[in-house]
Amino acid sequence: MKKYVVSRLLHLIPVLFGITFLTFALLSLAPGDAAQKRLSAQGVAVTKEVLNQTRAEMGLDRPWLVRYGDWLSGLLRGDLGVSYKDGTPVAGTLIKATKYTLVLTVSAFFLALVTALPLGIFCGMRKNGFLDRTVRLFCLAGNAIPGFLLAVLLMYLFCIRMKLFPVIAKNSVQGLFLPALALALPLSSRLIFQVRAAVLNQMEMEYVDGAKARGVRRNYILFFNVLRNAMISILTVLGMSAGTLMGGSVVIESIFMWPGLGKLVMDSITARDYPVVQGFVLLMALMYVMLNFLIDISYHLLDPRLEEL
Repeated sequence: MKKYVVSRLLHLIPVLFGITFLTFALLSLAPGDAAQKRLSAQGVAVTKEVLNQTRAEMGLDRPWLVRYGDWLSGLLRGDLGVSYKDGTPVAGTLIKATKYTLVLTVSAFFLALVTALPLGIFCGMRKNGFLDRTVRLFCLAGNAIPGFLLAVLLMYLFCIRMKLFPVIAKNSVQGLFLPALALALPLSSRLIFQVRAAVLNQMEMEYVDGAKARGVRRNYILFFNVLRNAMISILTVLGMSAGTLMGGSVVIESIFMWPGLGKLVMDSITARDYPVVQGFVLLMALMYVMLNFLIDISYHLLDPRLEEL
């Protein structure tokens, strides 16, 4: 196991390097001038001399490969640079926004789990029953509606029509509920299908028929055999869903004005604040690869036979 863990960690290094390199290259090709955007935001008259001076101060007059090398060198020292917009350290800005995004994603993940796991298990145990057909119908609708449209519909219904929640999400449970619900509903729809499929697959195995023939109770078979064997595929979906939530919160946070990473990166893209965007991409990539790493480790813990592969 130790050798496998070390090998997986070493494989993460070139992945993160490739992601940061491609991101930096694409940002250098993006239209717009960060220096001009900064001067305009400050209300400074943009002349050629002032623009050239500002570009030199920001380091934008150098080739992008040189700037990437400087950024990578700073990263190895734990320095993500400073914001073009206000000169604050990027690391501190990301940490502050990450706290809000984690609260939002954990809340949405919890809402999705408490609905998806019991409904998915029940639908798998009662295939083609009334509840199974009804739940699948709602899940299809949940998967079909785009996230931004769902967020707008929830805002219109609960904020404007019923006036139960604030239009602009505040740092409170009341302001958190709707953004979390907008993230949780599509995720719950996907999880119900996956959990149902995993349970159905295990219920068709021969060991289930053998256990029933020996008189083993149905609940015992479900919780100690079926769910345990189905947990590997369920964990895969849960892990990737957690990463999807972090990335999918960009649109939801912008709509509800929740002060997390999503709103931060959207504002940074508008302001051409590339150091913050680069830091955001690195953080998201790190979260994704670490989630995949933890899922792989959980596979080996749940099924020791994988050690032999």
